[in-house]
Amino acid sequence: MDVITVVHRTGDDFSIIIRDHVLEVDQPFAGGGLDGGPTAVELFVASLAADAAHHGRRCLADYGLPAGDLEVGAEFTMSEEPPDRVARVRLKVRIPTRLAEHRSAELLAAMDRCAVRGSVLQAPDLHVDIDVFTGAV
Repeated sequence: MDVITVVHRTGDDFSIIIRDHVLEVDQPFAGGGLDGGPTAVELFVASLAADAAHHGRRCLADYGLPAGDLEVGAEFTMSEEPPDRVARVRLKVRIPTRLAEHRSAELLAAMDRCAVRGSVLQAPDLHVDIDVFTGAV
């Protein structure tokens, strides 16, 4: 199982440690944070866009089509009803070349196969274990 560690820094600011990478998440000023990074929800939506972009670029490259300027934008809205959650995500794909209809369909299919999207459509088993830290003072 892959491991990601999230460590509290201060206030609502956390460091996310993934392999040799460190990302910061925080809340915006209006939400009581110091805006030291995106929110966890923004990273979630960004993960959808980034994974779709990854699969889209590979699809274009597999067909020998230009993929270097591919861009995926993401817009999202939160649900107004409980529980707190992202209610809608719209990805907008900008590609550097015009595609035949069948290639557009293949590109969309490739982007639909991304693991993050699949994990949203078929939720993973999620378990939370509490471990009390009793380190030396």
